[in-house]
Amino acid sequence: MVCHTSLLKLQLYLPFLFVITVYRKIENVAQDVEQLKKSLENYTERNNKRMMEARQRAELLERVNEESSHVLRIVDDEAQAMQSARNSSKMLEEALDTGVAILSKYAGQREVLKRAQRKALDTLNTIGLSNSVLKLIERRHRVDKWVAYTGMAVTIILVYAFWRLTH
Repeated sequence: MVCHTSLLKLQLYLPFLFVITVYRKIENVAQDVEQLKKSLENYTERNNKRMMEARQRAELLERVNEESSHVLRIVDDEAQAMQSARNSSKMLEEALDTGVAILSKYAGQREVLKRAQRKALDTLNTIGLSNSVLKLIERRHRVDKWVAYTGMAVTIILVYAFWRLTH
């Protein structure tokens, strides 16, 4: 009778543990979003500062010599375009690195969950749990897997939409 109650407790705790891991994943993604927001704010602040400095330079040079200011304005515009391209490249590299880190964390968590599932199934098999309960657990696992994949797809779509809005 003691084994049966501990099995029921284990069966009740498995969905709870999954919810905790999903919640942690959501927290990690939220932290990543906050970091990306801060990076974007820093970038726009630096870009605005550079634009203001370029305007001030252009005004000063325009006072000195009207002909040379036109040439300098063209050079400043080109320099700004190059700097903007470099900054965009850095931001894309950072986003790629963040994505790779997130995917590697997901892979690690997947392996941990697989090991835990195997141990639970081995324990339940040795106790002699019926096949119908095992099938119920496997079906729940498949549904949870699709929920996780859907969450990943939605995250990728949101990151892509964010990227499209900023560029």
